[in-house]
Amino acid sequence: MPSTDQLLLTTELALLGLLSERPMHGYDIYQQLRQPIGLGLVWRIKRSQLYALLARLEGQGYVAVSVEPQGGRPPRRVLHINEAGRSAFDAWLTSPVPRPRDLRLDFLAKLYFARREDPDVVFQLVCRQRARCLEWLAEYTARAEACQTDHPFERLVWQFRVSQLQADLGWLDACGRPDP
Repeated sequence: MPSTDQLLLTTELALLGLLSERPMHGYDIYQQLRQPIGLGLVWRIKRSQLYALLARLEGQGYVAVSVEPQGGRPPRRVLHINEAGRSAFDAWLTSPVPRPRDLRLDFLAKLYFARREDPDVVFQLVCRQRARCLEWLAEYTARAEACQTDHPFERLVWQFRVSQLQADLGWLDACGRPDP
């Protein structure tokens, strides 16, 4: 049974996503994350950090481990996503990120996996994220307009955030279109 006392990190959820595609051992996952395409474009992870995160996922009950003998070498630990891990991954994959700054890493990771799943998963994720961005845009626009002329820096900050969200919305529109 998974532990509910700690929330999963985006990196841990992405590891569950990789394991949802096929069982892998830690070094296979590390090699996949080092590729200059896919998730390698989003972030870098040290091998020691990867193994610590995998151990945490195992300890919290999101993955199971089987041991494969390797002749004269130490046995290989192969990780398999279990039902709890798949459930956590699916819930994460289909929900919008909670803060605008999370678009840069978290949403990109979600989009990576959504595109590997199904075009409808991409469409639903982008629609949900667009709706959330529109809520932020309305809030930030109201804050920018509410700033008094004696607080020009505050107004600039909110205008910056508005312009970032407008750019994010344009980018989300491009994400929802099929590849050429």
